[in-house]
Amino acid sequence: MSNATTQSSLRVVVVTPEATLLDEAADFVALPLFDGELGVAFDHSPLIGRLGYGELRIRQASGERRLYVDGGFVQVADNVVSVLTNRAVEAKDLDVAAAKAQLDALIAQRAPTDEEEAIRERAMLQARGQIRTAAKAK
Repeated sequence: MSNATTQSSLRVVVVTPEATLLDEAADFVALPLFDGELGVAFDHSPLIGRLGYGELRIRQASGERRLYVDGGFVQVADNVVSVLTNRAVEAKDLDVAAAKAQLDALIAQRAPTDEEEAIRERAMLQARGQIRTAAKAK
């Protein structure tokens, strides 16, 4: 994996607590922010954002790559898109049946405390993000 970018390309780096999963050139990156989607092209202005649960799309000359990201943060600076996330999975590797089963179980359950309800809501957002990402990958 090359750390150099060409004159008009970005470098995208995806890091989880376990490893650097991706470090390569890209033409365009679309990220799921907690409040919408962000597109990043060459010479994008610097920013830091909070990621949501959903699809990270990386467009390269060879095609488009799709990953599910599980929240975290993104920094864009000097044509480098740095994604820090708890979990990143290739969209084609997601287990849609498991995500749907988890979502159904979460919808059926009730949380007795506000803290447990917040945990339940987060898990529901994660399951829905996985289902959406997998559906777009087909």
